[in-house]
Amino acid sequence: MGFFKKLKRFFKEYKVIDVNFYDELEELFVMGDVGIAQSEEFIEELKSTIHKKLIYDADEAMDVLKENVLNILKADRDGHEYDFENKKSVILVVGVNGVGKTTTIGKLAAMYKAQGKKVLLAAADTFRAAAIEQLDIWAERVGVEIINGKEGGDPGAVIFDAVKAAKARDVDILICDTAGRLHNKTNLMNELKKLNSIIEAEYPADCKETLVVVDAMTGQNALNQAREFKEATGVTGLVLTKLDGSAKGGIALTIQKELGIPIKYIGVGEGANDIKKFEPEEFVKGIFET
Repeated sequence: MGFFKKLKRFFKEYKVIDVNFYDELEELFVMGDVGIAQSEEFIEELKSTIHKKLIYDADEAMDVLKENVLNILKADRDGHEYDFENKKSVILVVGVNGVGKTTTIGKLAAMYKAQGKKVLLAAADTFRAAAIEQLDIWAERVGVEIINGKEGGDPGAVIFDAVKAAKARDVDILICDTAGRLHNKTNLMNELKKLNSIIEAEYPADCKETLVVVDAMTGQNALNQAREFKEATGVTGLVLTKLDGSAKGGIALTIQKELGIPIKYIGVGEGANDIKKFEPEEFVKGIFET
């Protein structure tokens, strides 16, 4: 059973706050991959509010927790998270291999095209032939253009060609795939910095986004990956894949709280339309309400 379903069941089973309430709730958060330190903080904050408001009913305690969770998820949002969708933009998509990065790019391309945008893809993950082929398939599937590299080629050259094409074709949104693994982490991060430099020097876009894709099922690994990419590339938003029903879905709270990066999209399936904008209110409602 996933973390969110367990949380719902917990509050259904508890009618009053007894000696076991806090221990079992904290254990549930830890098992849901919220993390030990973050789980303890959640519980202490909950205890403090419950004592101040003289709450004895578990349903009222759930309302307090809902508000606390919502405040965390909204903390780094200012209402302009998606302004780039309506401006001339370039999106650099980063993430390790296997998290659904290339598939996410295909889904984003489909979504933006449905909004009436002219979209161009750049297949700059030249270190993995399958990534180029996969992105090619997505481009054909959703009906957008793509600038391809060659396996083993220079990713920087692909990005350079892509930004030239984006300017010449008056593209609304350029989405760039990137390598998820090189010989070592330092090489990978240096490569991403180089791609950023090319974009900043050559592409006069109104907005530049760097989205890191992480797999919610990987729990604390997702947090570590997001942290490393944030340090190297100045990440502006997260895409969480496999979030629905995940036993480790609590990682969404931990990443938001520790890194202060807004979650912008969530992947909810394998189809071209199975991606949506992250809405904190809707997310919290889904956690606590049947």
